Amino acid sequence: MGGRAALGWLVPPCVMGVVNVTPDSFSDGGDNMAANAARVTVDRMAADGAAIVDVGAESTRPGAERVPPGEQLRRLDPLLADLYARPPATAVSIDTTHAAVAAAALDAGAVLVNDVSAGREDPELLPLAADRGAAVCLMHMLGQPKDMQERPRYGDVVAEVLAFLEERMAAAVAAGVAEDRILLDPGIGFGKTLEHNLALMAALPELARLGRPVVVGASRKGMIGLLTGRPVEGRLAGSLGAALAAVAGGAAVVRVHDVAQTVDALRVWTAATGAGRA
Repeated sequence: MGGRAALGWLVPPCVMGVVNVTPDSFSDGGDNMAANAARVTVDRMAADGAAIVDVGAESTRPGAERVPPGEQLRRLDPLLADLYARPPATAVSIDTTHAAVAAAALDAGAVLVNDVSAGREDPELLPLAADRGAAVCLMHMLGQPKDMQERPRYGDVVAEVLAFLEERMAAAVAAGVAEDRILLDPGIGFGKTLEHNLALMAALPELARLGRPVVVGASRKGMIGLLTGRPVEGRLAGSLGAALAAVAGGAAVVRVHDVAQTVDALRVWTAATGAGRA
C-alpha cells in the first residue's frame, strides 16, 4: 500500500466519522453492538460525506477500563469480515493501541491506524504500520483513560504537547513509518482541563507548523458540555462550533459523531470564507 492509498482520502478540511463498537463509549456506547449495526453506521457516514470512518472497540472515555486485544477483536470481527467482503464507499481507520487489532483491520482494508497512545503502548504497532505502508495518527494523552482526568497538570500545555508529538513523530519515523504518512492529534479531552483544551485549540496554527495534517476530535466531549451546559445528546451545535474553530486554526481533519451536519457546516464555511481557493 503506497502513501497515496494511505492518505488519498485526505483532502482538507475533511470529516472523520466515529464508529464505536463498544457497550460503554460516552456518546454512542451500545449503538453499534448489534449484528450489522456498525456496518449500517459506516455506510450512512459514507453517504453523508465522511472522508474516512474511524472504527474502534475500546472506549477511551474518562474513567474507562482498558479492553484486551482479544476482546476488541471479538467485537470487531463481524464488521471487519463484512468490510473485507464488501469494501465501503469511504476509507476506514482503526482506533486501537494494539498491533494485533490493527493488523486485523489492515487485512480488512483499513488504511490508517489511530493510536491514542502514539505508539507507546504496543512496541509492535509502529513497525507494523511501517511494514504495511499504513498511515498513523499519533495522539497526545496524559496518563491512561481510567485516571487521565484526575487533576491533569502541565507547566505549559502547548509546549509540552508540541514536544511530545515531535518526539512521537520521530519515533514513528525511526520505526520505519514514512513521515508523509503521519497525522498528529493534540488529544482534546485526554488528560486536559477546559483551560488546557482551549489553549490547545488556540494553538492549532503552531501544531500545524510541524508540517503534518492535524486531527482534532472535540465532538460531544466534556469541553462542549462545560461551555454550553448541555448534556451529551444536546451538544451538536457546540460540536459544530468546535469543528469550525479547529479548521479555521489549521486542522485538516475533524473527528465527529454527527457527520452530515459537520460536512454541511464545513461546506458552507469553506464557501463563505473562500478557504481552499487557489
